[in-house]
Amino acid sequence: MDKTLKLKKNYEFKIVLTKGNYYSGKYLDVFVKKNNSSINYIGIAIGVKIAKAVKRNRIKRLIRENYRLMEKDLNVGYNIVFLWKKKVDIKKATFSNIEEDMTDIFKRIGIL
Repeated sequence: MDKTLKLKKNYEFKIVLTKGNYYSGKYLDVFVKKNNSSINYIGIAIGVKIAKAVKRNRIKRLIRENYRLMEKDLNVGYNIVFLWKKKVDIKKATFSNIEEDMTDIFKRIGIL
């Protein structure tokens, strides 16, 4: 797949957050809901109280890049929303920490 498709509308996020299954890792909370297509859609939400915009955007880039690298190994047909945990320090947002957490969560979900 050339480009990762994203959830953009508020109602798309709400559907996944209310009706999706919840999985928790050390740094990320992940909500997953099956969709009826042959594509995975992702959404990333990081609260305003966690950090200023530059650091929030850095976390989003790290999550997006990790997902991009794993995307070819994942099963398709899911809407996935990633949330950064509020209690976790922003300094722990490293590429390897996020990769380890996402791999663990995706294995538990059964889509890796």
